[in-house]
Amino acid sequence: MIIIQVAGGLGNQMQQYALYRKFLNLGREAKLDISWFTESARQDRVYAKRQLELEYFDGLPYEVCTEAEKRELVGDGSLASKLVSKVRGKLFPDSKKIFLETDMYHPEIFGFENKYLCGYFACEKYYADIMGELQELLTFPVPAGSANEELAGKMLEEESVSIHVRRGDYLDSENAAMFGNICTEAYYDGAIREMKQIYPNAHFYLFSDDIPYVSRKYQGEEYTVVDINSGRDSFYDIWLMSHCRHNICANSTFSFWGARLNRNQEKVIIRPWIHKNTQKFDAKQMHDLWDGWVLMDNKGDIV
Repeated sequence: MIIIQVAGGLGNQMQQYALYRKFLNLGREAKLDISWFTESARQDRVYAKRQLELEYFDGLPYEVCTEAEKRELVGDGSLASKLVSKVRGKLFPDSKKIFLETDMYHPEIFGFENKYLCGYFACEKYYADIMGELQELLTFPVPAGSANEELAGKMLEEESVSIHVRRGDYLDSENAAMFGNICTEAYYDGAIREMKQIYPNAHFYLFSDDIPYVSRKYQGEEYTVVDINSGRDSFYDIWLMSHCRHNICANSTFSFWGARLNRNQEKVIIRPWIHKNTQKFDAKQMHDLWDGWVLMDNKGDIV
């Protein structure tokens, strides 16, 4: 059995779910472990605020592992269990039951039998071939009120382009070193310029966790700042981004999914060349792993 840990925010949960569906498509027995959201021992001040947002989707099918099934792979958490696992792992490396994601893409996971997988698995290549199925499964419930539906209808009628600008926690000192200086103003200027060259009549819809900033930065008839969702309803911003004909992403899985769920067969998707500053950029590898996506650096140049 393959058990995939579900953890993190909405975009990451969707990626872990997508990998789960990929294993099922390969005819493998797979289940999800959602205990990360309920364990009383988890006291982290940031992650403690996370919710299991997969539940927000309308009738999303998945099977959750039992405690016994999880213990079979990860042990019972006792010191003795950890010591036995550590010794066994050193003597018999192939016997390790816990796999930790350390690279952008791990094709070897599809050859695993009994493993507990931990990671975010953001790479498009993991599940690009089942994206049509994921678009059908990840169904949003009908939003309350008419504002979202009216805006989605307008997006479908024009050469709409979503722009996701993530600031918020990315501006914190501890996060800036990891995620800063990637989606710069030059990046967004270059992405907008590229879209206008292809679609001169493009209309840009701004999504952000910093509405005052994007309202000041992007003014004029070609821009619309979307600020109708907040709190739990921020979930619907992915749904709205998916209704745009094209997408400009931040280094954020939230906007990756807005682009992934976009069903326009001729969509142009622009994403930053790297996701975080510890990532070494290899153009050939990135174009292979993100086939069909336009990669742009922090100077606003296509790479």
